[in-house]
Parts: sequence; structure tokens; C-alpha cells
Amino acid sequence: MPDSASIRRALYPQIEPFKTGHLPVSDLHTLYFEEAGTSAGIPVVCLHGGPGGGMSPDMRRFFHPKKWRIIGFDQRGCGNSTPHAETRENTTWDLVDDIEKLREHLGIEAWAVFGGSWGSTLALAYAIKHPDRVLSLTLRGIFLISQAEIAWFYQSGASNIFPDAFDHYVSVIPEEERGDIVGAFHKRLFSEDRDTRILAARAWARWEGDCLSMKGPDARPGRFEEDRFVEAFARIENHYFVNKGFFETDSWLLDHASVLESIPIQIAHGRYDVLTPLSSAWALKKVLPHAQLEIIGDAGHASLEPGIVDALVRFTDDLAVGFEQRRNQS
Repeated sequence: MPDSASIRRALYPQIEPFKTGHLPVSDLHTLYFEEAGTSAGIPVVCLHGGPGGGMSPDMRRFFHPKKWRIIGFDQRGCGNSTPHAETRENTTWDLVDDIEKLREHLGIEAWAVFGGSWGSTLALAYAIKHPDRVLSLTLRGIFLISQAEIAWFYQSGASNIFPDAFDHYVSVIPEEERGDIVGAFHKRLFSEDRDTRILAARAWARWEGDCLSMKGPDARPGRFEEDRFVEAFARIENHYFVNKGFFETDSWLLDHASVLESIPIQIAHGRYDVLTPLSSAWALKKVLPHAQLEIIGDAGHASLEPGIVDALVRFTDDLAVGFEQRRNQS
């Protein structure tokens, strides 16, 4: 029989929300949110990737449904939030404010924060601005939204690992514009011609979908083929990237991370993550030595790769035990 310590954790069974709602956060934007698990559980807010990726039902499955109050929402402009694919009034700091508005709307004093990829970026930004509202940070695929990370994936770097997918990605951009691929996509994604926008959005989104898993394009999720999804995903991502994440400096998250020293932090990062290289998680660990960084030796970026699932489920199970013990002692 296999050693029990070597058996990887799996996702919890799929569950449906017990509550859904819409929260106006500005004169323009209204957020869709949902709650799953148990209303008496430990509150956790789940921050999806992208920017512009929208929630996935699988996010609920990283948590024991009888121990957690699992709260998710579609960030501005994506998923079931409205208006769709809107980039006006859509910045990192708008989203940070939205998280606070949702917390207050739900009457929660403080909550755990869970996020991967762009969700890790937003989680860190939120926690730095509101450390007293954060019980813990559980992160995957650390993304610091630095110019080096963006250049690596969208300009040159990952292109050497997935050259077949990269050729398809840049096929919509003329050779003479490929010196600034992100800028060239920006012109097309914000064109007044819908066909031009959709063609560019399909190429942009497919490139990311092709590189999520170590298996490459064969493992591309189906939603990366859906026009409604890719338009919001590509436009909002590109909008954030051309604006440098709306951070004052390239190293803002690392420079301000010291305020998180008293918050429990767990990080899972795939050794072969092509979208957000391990160097970003390593840099964060160096400024936050107390953070628990688990490097998954047989994983890329995707949250559903077995090693990533195993780490994140173990993290949330361990947190639940710790929170329950503290509750019983108080």
C-alpha cells in the first residue's frame, strides 16, 4: 500500500452557492457575488485570475464545505458583473475598494484571502492596504505584475518553450509591429471594429490558455475558445498591463510587503510555471521569510494540476484546523 503521506489531496465535490447577489460599487459597475459552503463557516474571499478571468465553480472546491463560508465575485467587467468587458473605472485600486465594499456588505469583520495568478497580485495589494481585515493569505502562481514578467510571457521568453503556440499568438500582428506586442494588441483590442477586437482577443487568450499546463495546447480550457469570455479577458488584461498594473513602481508589492509579517501566508507555485515564473514567488519569500512556499516539482501554472490541487487543499484544511482551535479557545 502507498504511504499515506504520499497520497495527494483531491478537490472537494462540486457544490452550488447558497446565496447570490449583485452589489453596485460605482455609478458604472455592479459586481456579481456568491456564497457557498456554510454560513457559519470561516469566511474566505476567493480572487480570480486574469485580470478579467471571472470566477470558476472549481474555486469552491479547494475548501471543506462544512468548515468554510466561501465567497467569490466577478471583478469589474467580467463574468456576470456589468458592464461586460468595460475598462473604464477599472484599476487595481478600484478592485481593492470593491473587496472592502463586499466585506462590509456581508457584515464580515475579517476574512481569509485566497487567490492565484492575478488573484495573488490583487490579494497582496488588498492585504497591504487592509492588513487588519486579513486572517490569512493562501496564494498560487505569484504574479507581481512587473514589466519583466510581462515581457517574459508576452514578448520574449515563454516563446522559446511554446514556440508553436507563440507563432499562433503573434500571427495577428504584422512583423513590423512585433517590437511591442502588448502595444500592438492594445490597438486591436480597443478598435472600434468588433471583428478586429475579437480576432485579437482570441489570439491573446489562446496564448495564455495554451501555456497554462505542462501539457501545453492539448490542455487548453474550453472557455478560451468562447468569444464572450475572451473579449473581456483579453481587453481587461491588456488594459492592466499597458498601465503597469496601476502601481506607482515596478516593485511596489515587494517594497510594501513588510506590513504582512504578522499574517499567515501559504504559497503554492509550480516549478515549471511559464506564465508566472517561480522567480516571482522566490522574490516574495525573500522579503517575507515566514511565508510557507511549496514548490510543486511536477506542475506548471494551472490551478487544477494535481500537485497544485494537493497543496492548496492541504493549506485550506490546515487553516481550518487552526482557526477552529482558536475559536474553541476563545
